[in-house]
Amino acid sequence: MSSLHHNDFIASDTLTVSKPASSRKKRWLLVQPKSKTNLMVDSGKVSIPLNLMMVGTLAKTRFEVDFVDERIGDVVPEDLSKYDVVAITARTLNVSKAYQIADRARAQGARVILGGTHPTMMFEEAKEHATSVVFGEIESVWDSLADDIERDTMKPLYKAGAFKSMTQMGMPDFSIVLNSPNSKRYSFRIPLLATKGCPVGCNFCTTPTIYGKSFRTRTSDLVVEEIKFHQNRLGKKDIHISFMDDNISFRPAFMEELMHAMIGLGAKWNANISMNFLEKPEVPKLAKEAGCELLNIGFESVTPETIKYVHKGSNRINRYDEVVANVHNAGIGIQGYFIFGFDTDTPNSFQGTYDFIMRNRIEFPVFTIATPFPGTPWFEEMKPRILHFDWDKYDTFHYMYKPMKMERDEFLENFIKIQREIYSWKNIWKRLHGKPFNWIWMVNVAMHYFTHRLTPKMLM
Repeated sequence: MSSLHHNDFIASDTLTVSKPASSRKKRWLLVQPKSKTNLMVDSGKVSIPLNLMMVGTLAKTRFEVDFVDERIGDVVPEDLSKYDVVAITARTLNVSKAYQIADRARAQGARVILGGTHPTMMFEEAKEHATSVVFGEIESVWDSLADDIERDTMKPLYKAGAFKSMTQMGMPDFSIVLNSPNSKRYSFRIPLLATKGCPVGCNFCTTPTIYGKSFRTRTSDLVVEEIKFHQNRLGKKDIHISFMDDNISFRPAFMEELMHAMIGLGAKWNANISMNFLEKPEVPKLAKEAGCELLNIGFESVTPETIKYVHKGSNRINRYDEVVANVHNAGIGIQGYFIFGFDTDTPNSFQGTYDFIMRNRIEFPVFTIATPFPGTPWFEEMKPRILHFDWDKYDTFHYMYKPMKMERDEFLENFIKIQREIYSWKNIWKRLHGKPFNWIWMVNVAMHYFTHRLTPKMLM
């Protein structure tokens, strides 16, 4: 991450608040807004918000902290005047809701902190709704932010000159989110981070801006310690972990060390992983021995031109089948991600993807529409062609622009058709029969009903 410009922090930009300083602990409200999309993003069981939980863990060391997650049915209080600080996380698809809450909080005298992907990528927009915007991760700016809050001298922007080592980052306090009366609506999978950052730099991705292009890791001992903590907390070994890392395998030596350390723990886990790391059959075998039950793989496309277009050189299409075989032979399932709508795509891209999925019996295929997210190089490239800037629809499931080789109706028809075909009862059975009966079957059933109610109008 580049060093800060002095103007980001000059004293004349300091916002002096009207409340007198006092010795009492200031009170925070942390808010996870719900998106307004009519699709599946915030429906059913949702993930525990790890990043916001980390904010709360830090804040609890110096402040009183309340927590609200609208996705599970928590309600943001009408009266926000009792809070000194309202801190809201936002992605593009829920940022309009975040701004509404932020504006109401400021009108009632609270200081507002906005953080998360969208405020980071769109600071000039976000600052109009906030006292302060946190650029990227809060851990790397926490001390200065907390000091300024206590002194009532909050700045418009907090952006780290250097990222904090992950070995200095503590374990999140799960009581912050689990004390909610609605916490049973969270997924049973426990979120955990072992690494941050991704040096790959796909032109459609926000990760390098948020977490940097340098790849940081915790120690394997710290990760194992956290897993054991949750096993003790829940009173059982057989827990389910979701590694939230963007690419846990970028440093193969660390990944292998971590997997060796996890052997015998009894925990099951899933993670995002680079495809080229799986070209060696011994890697998924080791992952299985360490408790892996599912690997999330960004195939993105089966079209060579598209892989070149998105600058994802780690994906070698001629080795896709080999990678899948290595994973399946180890007894691990695959959640495969496929994106449609790039200028290199044609109607044949859908047929090729369908054939690949069925031939390889991919357990949980996920289909999305190419979405240029604000702040990425691709967004700037595509901006003249983007049909709208309604952030509520930036959920990777709405039509954003006309691909060069397909008309709108043809694209939407094919996008719906492939999902209905893949998640037909017949094809669910073809892909899953003989495999362990677990939560993946339930997801496929849910996807059957979801895909069969899709219409082109819903995607516009």
